Amino acid sequence: MLKKLIMLTLSALPLVASASASDNLTTSGETTMQKITLNTSVGELAANLYLPEGIEKPPVVIVTGAWTTVKEQMPAVYAQALAEEGYAAITFDFRGWGESAGKVKFLEDPQRKTDDIRAAIAATAELSSIDSTRIAGLGICASSGYMLDAVAHNPAIKSAAVVAPWLHDKPMATAIYGGEESAKSLLAAAANARQSTDPVYIEAASLTNESSLMYQVPYYTETDRGLIPAYDNQFNVASWEGWLNYDAQQSAFNQDKPVIMVASEAMALPLGAHQYLDNAGDNVSAVWLDQISQFDFYDQPAAVQQAVSAITQHFEKSL
Repeated sequence: MLKKLIMLTLSALPLVASASASDNLTTSGETTMQKITLNTSVGELAANLYLPEGIEKPPVVIVTGAWTTVKEQMPAVYAQALAEEGYAAITFDFRGWGESAGKVKFLEDPQRKTDDIRAAIAATAELSSIDSTRIAGLGICASSGYMLDAVAHNPAIKSAAVVAPWLHDKPMATAIYGGEESAKSLLAAAANARQSTDPVYIEAASLTNESSLMYQVPYYTETDRGLIPAYDNQFNVASWEGWLNYDAQQSAFNQDKPVIMVASEAMALPLGAHQYLDNAGDNVSAVWLDQISQFDFYDQPAAVQQAVSAITQHFEKSL
């Protein structure tokens, strides 16, 4: 069971946005997508803005993805689907990932990424093309925890959703990564990486490299799914400190936003979703779908359609 779980895992600036000219504009049916830059309190973040045609100042959903990923992967799938349902959507690259600059690169640090989401929310509120009174967040997989942290007691955002949420606390993470001794080894590697003159990176996903973070894991190793040219496919070994010590459960105790979880018992960490629900108030609820795997939630049409249907029903009531 543990091996299966591991495989599924390794499954003061103005807050405005700017966009370059029409060569950054893509039209698809009833939606458009434009490359923009979010000028935020943490620096410039490369972003894509999805807009439904014919709707003036639509509500907007900020969409974030699984660990190590960039905006063109599963966030783009959900952003496009939401735009087709009449919502604006924003995807962005976290600092040091994808097209967003950063002195520290490829760092899967929950606190740092949560700060980026908060900064992106504040910048989104300044966009003239959306209704800044109706902002929501959608986190997928690992960023579910970051999103739930970022929206709690944040007056700029009204509602949130998470899909295939990965919500570990420290005891869960320790068990998933092989127990106390294994976790200590990974933390020691992180400490050495932090002290190194040069950053220490490993390949994030590979079919052939057994030392990669996600060896022979679906989606990330498939060129027609997650292994796209925009994917950095790198992991900063210093990430283990923040990741293994992260507690995604804490926001449940003070979560003041209406939240919908879209989950399945077949996803990677249903235990985390159940525990969050047990600790949260009545404002947090869940839709449990049958036999949908973690990776199917990322991009498979039937799974995405079911998830987006539940999400939009939630936003219709809460935005």
